[in-house]
Amino acid sequence: MIEQTMELPASLHPISSDKICKRSFEVVQRLQQAGHQAYLVGGCVRDLLLGETPKDFDIATSAHPEQVRRLFSSCRLIGRRFRLAHIYFGRDYIEVATFRAPHDSGNEGQGQVNDDGRITYDNVYGTLEEDVWRRDFTINALFYDPIQNEILDYVGGLKDLQERRIRLIGDPESRFREDPVRMLRAVRFAAKLEFEIAPETRDLILPMAPLLDGVAAARLFDEILKMLHSGSGKRTFELLREYDILPFLLPVTDDSLYEDSTGVFARLLEISLTNTDRRVRSGLSVMPPFLYAVLLWYKVSTLALQIQDEGYPEIQAMQIAASEVLNEQVDFTAIPRRFSNITREIWGLQLRFKVRDLRRASALLHNNRFRAAYDFLCLRAQAGEPVAEDCAWWTAFQEAEGEARVALCEKPDRSRTRNNRRRRRH
Repeated sequence: MIEQTMELPASLHPISSDKICKRSFEVVQRLQQAGHQAYLVGGCVRDLLLGETPKDFDIATSAHPEQVRRLFSSCRLIGRRFRLAHIYFGRDYIEVATFRAPHDSGNEGQGQVNDDGRITYDNVYGTLEEDVWRRDFTINALFYDPIQNEILDYVGGLKDLQERRIRLIGDPESRFREDPVRMLRAVRFAAKLEFEIAPETRDLILPMAPLLDGVAAARLFDEILKMLHSGSGKRTFELLREYDILPFLLPVTDDSLYEDSTGVFARLLEISLTNTDRRVRSGLSVMPPFLYAVLLWYKVSTLALQIQDEGYPEIQAMQIAASEVLNEQVDFTAIPRRFSNITREIWGLQLRFKVRDLRRASALLHNNRFRAAYDFLCLRAQAGEPVAEDCAWWTAFQEAEGEARVALCEKPDRSRTRNNRRRRRH
């Protein structure tokens, strides 16, 4: 199965020792000193070869999880379907995985695959050569020994890296059936690295996308955040539409894009994802609730108007619409309640931006969700919704002080105030 083993010594690759995380180097060193094989593997090797700074340094080893735990006092074993060792250094950790083998082999554990070909249990340990063929893409199957400063390539990953190509290892159909999320990973890497997906891999994405229906909703939620909060979210979203994957992840968003003939919602998405990419690349924080507030806004806002037409008050109509749309989305991708509650608040505060009363405006300014809701309001204005005046007023109100802030506000209706007092006396 091995195509052709390529060993690259230090003189033939650009990785220098000062780019290696010292903690990962120490973990590899201790594993090797204990008689085990151990390498840096995956995205960190790929990024180092591309001249990028890796976010994580993962390790693959011949040591079984229990053996790793005996070597490191700060080690914790996690996972059931895929057993891993996390070696902690304070709050940070290095992830260590044991070499995997095909499901019908291995000395320990028993691989399980369901009727669709999907892996349901994966603790089948094997050799380095077997582990290579269990990885997804060739560019993620490069092994680097930081002690010897040597790269091992069994599947042509170096060539694909040079030619900027995303290619699955093995038979693409079988690999997608084993784990349909690999389709999403292919799209994410293509967008992030600006690589092309190899034809034999790319051509199967559209017909096999329905397999995503069987993936756990919580896992798909995590994958959406990885894709759209990667710093290349705008390009990733474009590829999700191009390969017709969006209906299996964000059906509400997909329907909205077709229903909105004005193009305003499409512009809202484009502006929002562009801003998010800019923030991620600048090292600034991004909020999952804000992302979902944008993705689901068109359906929520239009549904709220329909409910109002049925006689419901504006605020109540927004609350009902928010619940219906969020419930529709969680059938596909889970949204933790701690996030969905904030999304609801961002939507609900849009109605309060119409106020010009000093007391109520000042109270809104101190609301915990004001900044996120205000940013959302300004995005809507940029996209072409008729809220530019509200956005400008609130921008001025925040910048004004004292009398200047009072001057911006409308004077209260005194006759209405007197009538309210009379009602309270009665």
